[in-house]
Amino acid sequence: MDGFHPRLLAGDFAAAFRFYDAVLPELIGAERVQGTEAGPYAHWDVGGQGVLTLFDREAMARVAGTADLPEHGPAVQDVVMFVSRVADVDAGYWFCLRQGGQAVAPPADRPEWGPGLRTAHLRDPEGNLLELQAY
Repeated sequence: MDGFHPRLLAGDFAAAFRFYDAVLPELIGAERVQGTEAGPYAHWDVGGQGVLTLFDREAMARVAGTADLPEHGPAVQDVVMFVSRVADVDAGYWFCLRQGGQAVAPPADRPEWGPGLRTAHLRDPEGNLLELQAY
């Protein structure tokens, strides 16, 4: 089970994919488990554990409600997101909010992302984007 891993939100998904698909196997022995240069999603594991996920920034901006923000400057679209697989997305979301998290996108089924996938998005007190997911 992937406990907690970074997800890079790429503005040029194809270029980022080519880079990580070339360097991760060589540098850390990572294996691409899913995805192609066409995007919008790819991920690499080491020993069955997620080490990096790449996701199209524009697609995530639509979910997070930040599509109207520029990609560069003081108020920008997110470039990194921490992802945590949880047993219950709804319970985890409400727990995080009670601990000081800020709501972004409430729990929702995401069949277009994968069978049985449910997610919720929030920000930590520093403004970092988090995704809770279950599938």
